[in-house]
Amino acid sequence: MRLRKVLIIDDEKEFCEVVRMYLEMTLKSNFQVSIAYDGKEGVKLAKAIRPDLILLDIVMPIMDGFKVLEQLKRDPATMSIPVVMLSAKVDAEAKLRALQLYNDEYITKPVAMLALKAKVEEILKRRGIE
Repeated sequence: MRLRKVLIIDDEKEFCEVVRMYLEMTLKSNFQVSIAYDGKEGVKLAKAIRPDLILLDIVMPIMDGFKVLEQLKRDPATMSIPVVMLSAKVDAEAKLRALQLYNDEYITKPVAMLALKAKVEEILKRRGIE
């Protein structure tokens, strides 16, 4: 069983570490999690490691999540990577904008780790990455 690569792009360091620990250390886990703490670093890292899935926050310094998603979906090297938006923004406008930029899922924070892992597993399974 190969390691499935997940990239978290989020400026909340504690949240990132909790998600990383949960995905990497749960029973029978086969995730390798990388983290970028701002959008610019996230785009660069996505191109470098080509993750199987990206968890992306919206509100971040330097480059917000919408701009990151736009850049990822314009680049042939990253356009097919599924992106799950993770944000405290619950308004319909933010969800619609993310959808228009071709995100795969929109999950609002705070998020239950079990539900997050289940959604990640579901998306990867749909993509044939198990």
